[in-house]
Order: sequence, then C-alpha cells, then structure tokens
Amino acid sequence: MSSFFTTSGAQKKRKRAVTTSDSPKKRLAPSSTPKPPAKSRPASNKTIERDESISGSDLESDVSGDEILDQESDDAASDESENEGETAAEKRLRLAQRYLEKTRQEVDDFGFDAEEIDRDLLAERLQEDVAESKGKIYRRLASELDFAKADHTQFRWNSNTVTGVAVCPPYAYTTTKDGFLTKWKLQDLPKDQWPQTTRKKPRKPPAPPKRKPERIRYSRSDPKKAKDKMFKGHTGGILTVKASQDGKFVVTGGTDKRLVVHDAETLTPLRAFTQHRDAVTGLAFRRGTNQLFSSSKDRTVKVWSLDELAYVETLFGHQDEIVDVDALAQERCVSVGARDRTARYWKVPEESQLVFRGGEKKTSKNVPAGSAAHEGSMDRVAMIDDDLFVTGSDNGALALWGTHRKKAIHVVPYAHGIEPPLKLSEVSAEANPDPKVIPAPQPRGITALRTVPYSDVILTGSWDSCVRVWRLSEDKKKIEPVGILGSSVDPAASEEGASLINRSAVVDNQTEVAEGGASSSIVRGIVNDIALFERGDRGKDGLCVVIVTGKEMRLGRWKTMKEGRCGAMVFEVPRFPKQQKKMTTEESNGEVVMSEDED
Repeated sequence: MSSFFTTSGAQKKRKRAVTTSDSPKKRLAPSSTPKPPAKSRPASNKTIERDESISGSDLESDVSGDEILDQESDDAASDESENEGETAAEKRLRLAQRYLEKTRQEVDDFGFDAEEIDRDLLAERLQEDVAESKGKIYRRLASELDFAKADHTQFRWNSNTVTGVAVCPPYAYTTTKDGFLTKWKLQDLPKDQWPQTTRKKPRKPPAPPKRKPERIRYSRSDPKKAKDKMFKGHTGGILTVKASQDGKFVVTGGTDKRLVVHDAETLTPLRAFTQHRDAVTGLAFRRGTNQLFSSSKDRTVKVWSLDELAYVETLFGHQDEIVDVDALAQERCVSVGARDRTARYWKVPEESQLVFRGGEKKTSKNVPAGSAAHEGSMDRVAMIDDDLFVTGSDNGALALWGTHRKKAIHVVPYAHGIEPPLKLSEVSAEANPDPKVIPAPQPRGITALRTVPYSDVILTGSWDSCVRVWRLSEDKKKIEPVGILGSSVDPAASEEGASLINRSAVVDNQTEVAEGGASSSIVRGIVNDIALFERGDRGKDGLCVVIVTGKEMRLGRWKTMKEGRCGAMVFEVPRFPKQQKKMTTEESNGEVVMSEDED
C-alpha cells in the first residue's frame, strides 16, 4: 500500500495542487496514479459544492446536489474504482451526461419528442416550398376561412368609375377612368383580432374598429401632354394597375396606349412605354420577380423587365383584342382573347403556346328556355397553379382548364345567375303588345376574377351585388360553391356544380335577393376588379380582399347601373377558430396512454 513516505515528490506536488491551489491549469491536470479513498474525500469539498451549483443552475434541474451525492454514495462500491482518478471537469461532464440520459428516458416514457415535432414542422414547410417551386397546388384554404363573417368597409374619393386595384401590404392602389392613380393605406389589424382561447374558457376579443383606408397621395393623367413623347405619365384614362411584390414599382396601363412605371413610394412616374399600339387592358407580375406581362387591344402580349426598365419581347397569336393576363412563379403566362374565345398559355423560354378553345354551348335544366347560353367573349383569367387556371366569360360561365387537356375540365354555367325578365311595357309602346316580343333573359357576365395562388380559393364578381366564393375540389376536376363574401347565404350546389339560377328571385326592378332572405346590398355597382393578400405568415391571420366598383364596366358602357356606386370595399376574412386539443393521461396496465379531447 502506498503511503506518504513511499509516494514520489511529483505526486505529492500534484495532490497539493488539487486540494489547496485555485489555478485552473493545475486543477485540470490529468492524474495518472489513483488517489487513496481516505485522502480524496476530505479534499473534494469544493468540488462537491461546485457540482451542486452545476446541477442546480447550469443544468436547470430540480435534482439537488445532495440527491446526486446520495446516489453516488449508494453506487460507490461499483463506481469508486472507475471514478477515483477523474478531475473536477470530468466529474461535471459525467453528472451532466447522467442527467441528460435520465431526462431522455423520462421523455421516451411519455412519448413526447420535441426534436421530432420540430422535424415534422420543418418537413411540412419544406414540402410547401417544394410544391410551390414545382408549381403545384398545396393549400386547402377554403375550409379554413370564414367568408360569411367577413367584415367590410367602404371607401371612395371621386365619383368616377374605378377600373382597377392592386395591393402591396399595407397599401392598396386604385385607378379610375378619368386618369387618377390613388394610394391608400389599409387598416392594420390588432394582434388579438381573431378568436383566442385560454385554459379556463374560450374568449373572443372585440372586433377591430372599421376604420376606412387612409388616402396617402395620388397622381393624375394630363391630357394636354398627349403629343409630348418625353412625358412620363398618362394622358388618358387608366384601365389596370399592378404593384410589384418588393414594393418598389406600381405599373398602370390605360386607353392612351401607355404603360407607365411609377415609384411606389411617391407615385412619381419613372418611365412611360409606348410600344403597344392600342389600349393596355391587363398587367401581371411574375411572382417573386420584377418581370411584367402586359396585354393590349392590339392583340399582343408584351414582356418587360422593370429592374432594367426595358422592353423584352412580344408574344403573337390572338385573333382579337386581349383583355386580361395572369402569371405565377414560372416564366409563363395565360391570356384571354375576348371574342376569339380562346385562352392561350404562353411558354416564354420555349417560345411556344397552348391554345384552349371555348365557345361551347352549355345547357341546364334550371335555365329558362330560349335564354342566351353561348359564350361570346372570354373576359377574365386567373391562374390557380402552373397547370390549372380558370376563365370567366360574358355568358356567366366559370370554366376550369388544365394544361394537359384542350377542353375545359369543368364549367359552371350562369355562375352569377341571370337578369330578371323585362316588363312588357318597357319592351313595347303598343297598347296590347305581344308577350313574345320580350327578349330571353340574359346571364350576368363575370367582370372580375381572382384566385389565391397555389390554393383552392376562387373569387368572382359581376353586377349581382355580391362577390361569390368558389373552391377547387380535392380531385382538381370540379369547381364547387362556398358562399357569398360577407353573407351567410348557403349556396347549395346542383349536380352541374354551382348553378345559381334557381335561387335568384326578382323582388322589383332594382333589388333582388337569393333564396334564404339575404339582401343583395353588400356590393353596390359592377365589380370591375379584385385584389387580395394573406395576413400574417402564410395567411395565419386571415385574408384581406379589396374590390372596386363602378356604375359602368371598365372597358365600355354597354352595361350601366344607375343605382351603382363608384368606390371600393375592403373585406377582412377571418379564419375559423382552431380546435383546441387537450392532452390527458390515462394509466392502463401500468402504461401511460395519451388521448386527445377536442373542444
């Protein structure tokens, strides 16, 4: 047995450094010879105190240092020979590893793994990003949004027809036929806007005040500069507007054949392009970029790069004026050619196009005999994802198209119903006119169309005093009705998909209601355009929809409404409250079972 007299001087010196010296270098020096148990216990008081502080503060454990000491004393017979020569740092590491192992075993017993939950959330987010990069639909929002309880606020500035609207949160931009471009600041919702719950009982915060959007600034076209080629602004009415996602540019197109790029902050015109030979009717930004597509009555689609403020190329193919265009993330776009009754899917890098022909006559049992059902003009288009898009026509048909099929996948006839029949006295001035002179009831055309990109939500507008909500079926082969924006009417669908004819009842010449008693006074006027954006991260706080209305259509005056109103409306669509899941534990046969109770 080793003793003080037989131990070498170097070992004596190291032992004195461990017991008396506070130098970290000497304390952490490795020991090659085991220490006697009788001598090491009194000399490790400071080490034990230091270990107690680690287990109580650094490890944030509810296991005290005394419990660790007692546990080690119980296992001293088995561990003493292995741990005699360890330093203070090695002992702290061993205790930390033991605590982590114990915690891991407790977590495994209850079946809860935070790492696995984080991994699942990350995997879901990555799946969404991959789906968006591939251009596929990946979200089902129609069942998560409460469109019937959408709060609405009206706002207006001048009394001219509003033709277009664009949004770039928190701002909205509107245009009018008399050449005004106006910038508005939308309402910022409070953080506790949507229903929340506590452990005690559900609690719903009060609704936010219906504050009207604030007008920030405006710019106006100057007809006197029509002959000035150096003028950077508009010289006539404005028909369409779009804002870039980065908030730098606002682009407008008008009847003066000009495409004007404005600074989004000040609305100062940066440059006016005059390559189009007729009125500019539609604009669409490529998602996430400053590449722009424009459509015109000159039967062309032009491509622009706003980063360089330069013209890129022209796409030819339509046989009639192009009235609308839309695009998503890929370098492709879809346009509709009015009375050539075609939708064209342009693949810009490949310099090719796909042609989709409409104009087929659709009949329905709910339609009165002799009513006009032929598609005369394709007026609106919106992309759902990079393979699916929808079109709206003057005969009220809402059609779903896919890039792998030339014919429409599904058609909803008379999506907004038909006009009431004219009175006999309005048709003829004779004393006893023949009832046959009354023309067949005409359908309400689709004047506005918008989708939430890469989701199943579709919004349409007409002059039936409402904005209708539709969804894409799970098999992506049908369009199903959801409801009316801001109204609790239940649009029960027929087998054809969503024929709303049998639910339109005439009250008088000015006012109509649908079955169920809901008034049609939500929207006053012809809906000329729709813009929307999702509030919060990926729409967790709902959907904001902005529509613009007028007494006449944006491209003409063949349909007017004397009772209409020229202005705009903001709809705040909340999400349905999430079902709160309570985790309860039940012990069965000595095992812990996790069960879920849904409120």
